[in-house]
Amino acid sequence: MEKHLLPDVPLTPTHTIPDTFRVAHRRLSALDSRSGHEDPADPGSVQAMQIALLIPKNPRPPRTPLLEAAAQSVVACCLDPRAGEDTEFSRALGNWYDHRIRKVARRARGVQWERAQTLPGVTATVGECSARAYPPGAVSEVPQELKKLQIGGTELERDEPGPPPADIPVIWIDSGLEMTVGKAAAQVGHASMLLAKELSVEKAWTWAETGYALAVREVSTAEFTAIMSRAVVSVRDAGFTEVRPGSVTVCATMPN
Repeated sequence: MEKHLLPDVPLTPTHTIPDTFRVAHRRLSALDSRSGHEDPADPGSVQAMQIALLIPKNPRPPRTPLLEAAAQSVVACCLDPRAGEDTEFSRALGNWYDHRIRKVARRARGVQWERAQTLPGVTATVGECSARAYPPGAVSEVPQELKKLQIGGTELERDEPGPPPADIPVIWIDSGLEMTVGKAAAQVGHASMLLAKELSVEKAWTWAETGYALAVREVSTAEFTAIMSRAVVSVRDAGFTEVRPGSVTVCATMPN
């Protein structure tokens, strides 16, 4: 049976939650993005999570499920078992949590995508769309397998996915900001990890058991503003690319 994050579903007993998940969730929950420190003039001090988006030339993937895959890959990476152990994976995340939370989405296809799969990370697939999130690192030290992937060229036409399911979290995008797929992927990834951060470890594990089922929907600025009043988390962008500093790009709601 498919599991959803319904409010009335009994929470998973704490003793069945893996210790690695509890540790990873505790580390994520301690995140305070306002306290991040870095020197933008020193690339060695700037940390970012890389996200590879599978965007073949033909057929081009639909926009919405690709963004959903990106959001799932980020939260799954943050709560991966390796994030709850004493590993390079967890240390990379911990170092990132202590900096400004930046993400860089890149386009991959064909052999580039296959090579990108060989690096430590977590891939999420929604329908035929896939994205892979990687442990963060200094922007000056991006692995060659990822450095070769283009940051631009990630634009896809808007699709019409219809109303989101009522029983899973929804990440809403302000379509009035006209973000590219790459920018939007970084923003929904930020929202998914912040949503997990706000959940209790029991609810986060229940969500994890669904494969982090979620929906992404792009709505008008007016509708986005109305949704903000019931959002659990929202993402205010620093404005380094595409949008004005301080723009609220996405927000996330939980099932009623």
